[in-house]
Amino acid sequence: MRETHMNKSWRTPLVMVVCGGIIMGLSLGVRHVQGLFLLPMIETRGWTRENFALAVAVQNLVWGLLMPFTGMIADKFGSAKVLAGGCLLYAIGLYWMAHSTSSMELLWSCGVVIGAGLSATSFGTVYGALSRLVLPEQRGWAMGVAGAVGGLGQFALVPVAQGFISGFGWLLALVMLGGVMLIITPMSAALQEEPNVAPVGRQEQSLVDAMKEAFAHKGFWLLNLGFLACGFQLAFIAGHLPAYLADKGMNGRNAVIALSLIALANIAGTYYAGIFGAMYRRKRLLAYNYLTRSAVIAAFVLLPLSEWTLYGFSLVMGFLWLGTAPLTNGLVSQMFGVKYLTTLFGFVFVGHQIGGFLGAWLGGVVFDATKSYDLVWFGAIALGLISAALHWPIDDREVARLRLQAVPA
Repeated sequence: MRETHMNKSWRTPLVMVVCGGIIMGLSLGVRHVQGLFLLPMIETRGWTRENFALAVAVQNLVWGLLMPFTGMIADKFGSAKVLAGGCLLYAIGLYWMAHSTSSMELLWSCGVVIGAGLSATSFGTVYGALSRLVLPEQRGWAMGVAGAVGGLGQFALVPVAQGFISGFGWLLALVMLGGVMLIITPMSAALQEEPNVAPVGRQEQSLVDAMKEAFAHKGFWLLNLGFLACGFQLAFIAGHLPAYLADKGMNGRNAVIALSLIALANIAGTYYAGIFGAMYRRKRLLAYNYLTRSAVIAAFVLLPLSEWTLYGFSLVMGFLWLGTAPLTNGLVSQMFGVKYLTTLFGFVFVGHQIGGFLGAWLGGVVFDATKSYDLVWFGAIALGLISAALHWPIDDREVARLRLQAVPA
C-alpha cells in the first residue's frame, strides 16, 4: 500500500475504521429494523405477511447474488466508489418502498433496489477495503473496531426507527431513513484505495486465476454452505421476531427492547470476534458460534415465553449475531490472501443470502399456512448444528501459492 498525502493528513487507520463502521452499521441497521414495519405496512396496504416476507427474502437473495460483482468492482476500481453508489441506491430504495402501493412495487423497491444497496455497503466491501488499507498486524483490531462501531449504529437505529414510526408514521419513517443513508455517503471517501496495486513482494495473480483457485478448494465451499445457517437465522429473527412476539401477546415495546439488546450485544460480540480471530483458529470459533446459537434458539422456543427469556435470548443471540462476518472474512483472507478478498468473500456470502432468502420467505409462508412459526424455529436449530459440523474439517492453511511466496529466496 502506498502512502499518500491524504493518508498522512486525515485518513488514519482509526478514521478509516470508524467511517467504514458507520456506513456498515447504518446499512445493516436499516435492515435490522425492517421487522418493525411489517405489521403497520401490511395493515395499511392490505397485504399478507407472505407479501412482505417475499420482498425481504428477495432483498437477501439480491444482496448475496450481487456481492461477488460489487466485490469485483471494488477490487478493480476501489471500495469508495462502490460504497458511495450503494448509499445512493439504498436511499432510493427506501423512498420507493415508502411509496409502494402494490406488492410488486414492494418487491422491486425493498427487494431488488435495497438488496443492491446492501451488496455495496455491508461488511464485504468494508472489511475487504480495511484488510487492504491497514497493516497485516492491524487487521484483527480493524475488523473488531469496525464491527463494534457498526453494531453501535445498529443499536442506535432501533429506537430511532421506532421513534420515527411513532412520531411521523411508517411512510415518513422510511423516507427519513433514506435521508440518513444520503447523509453518510461522503464518509465513503475515507476508504478510497489505489486500484489494482498488488501488495509488495507478492506475485501478480489475475481475478480469473484467483476464482479458479478458490473454487477448487474444498474449504471454500464448506464456508459457503456453512454460512447459509447464519443468513437463515438472522433474516428470520430480524424480519419476524416483532410479529412473533405480537402473536404471543407481547407489545411493541418488548420487540423494540429485544431488537435493541440484539444490536447492543452485537457491538461486543463483533469486536471480540475480530480480536479472537487473530488469536485462535477462526474455523473453530465459527463452529462454536453455530453450536451456541442452536442451543440458545432451542431454549428460547422450548421455555415459557417471558420478558426474562426474551431479553436473555436477545443478549446471547446478539453477542453471536454478526461475529461470523469478520471471522469468515478473515478466514478467506487467511487462506487466499487479500488482493481479491472482496470478490471471494462475495461468493462465500452467496450461501449466507440463500439462507437469508429462505429464512425471511419461509417465515411468512409457514405462518400463513400453519398460523405458527414453530417449524421455522426448529429449522434454524437444525441448520446451526449442520453448519458447526461443516466448519470443523475446513483446511484453513494458506493455499500453496502463498506458502511458496513466504519461503525466502
